[in-house]
Amino acid sequence: MEPVAAPGDRPRPPRILVAGIGNVFLADDAFGPEVIAALHDHPLPDGVHVADFGIRGMDLAYRLLDGYDAAVLVDAAPRGTAPGTLCLIEPDPADTTGPTAPEAHGMDPVKVLALARSLTEDGSLAGDERTALPRILVLGCEPLVRMRGDEPDVDVGLSAPVRAAVDEAVRRLRTLTAQLLHDPATPLEPDPGPLQPARR
Repeated sequence: MEPVAAPGDRPRPPRILVAGIGNVFLADDAFGPEVIAALHDHPLPDGVHVADFGIRGMDLAYRLLDGYDAAVLVDAAPRGTAPGTLCLIEPDPADTTGPTAPEAHGMDPVKVLALARSLTEDGSLAGDERTALPRILVLGCEPLVRMRGDEPDVDVGLSAPVRAAVDEAVRRLRTLTAQLLHDPATPLEPDPGPLQPARR
């Protein structure tokens, strides 16, 4: 006969982070924040935390170390496909290279992952339970309008094909987060290819 597990011995349910990233003043770069706004009317299940990080890369890096089992970054991701095309990417954080400090007012997912990984390796969070980097997925959308950030004028608002992709992104997030809550390590057959974030 197996002993009955005490309530304190029960494994905690998975925790999932859905993070919108992007600059709302750079046209289609606002895809991530727009999807997060749309989720307010379509709440995700319990255990899924939704947040718009905008261009606050440092905040996202530390949030990734807050005990989540998986994190889905929602972003504009140019990959050479038709504008508005959604893709699911699973970057390998171990492959991130280069400077680990995100710009104070910028958001480069590769740099964010590099910083989060470095914090788990250099002892910065020694003695803190929140040191494991979660599984990282990126739900990306091919932009039509790409801006560098040094143009003389801002361009607020998504292009038509990217705007049309917002509802589909919400539907995919509902399915994706349900799978991750069931098993954060479940194979999801993401699209192949490296992470290519929009320039900010």
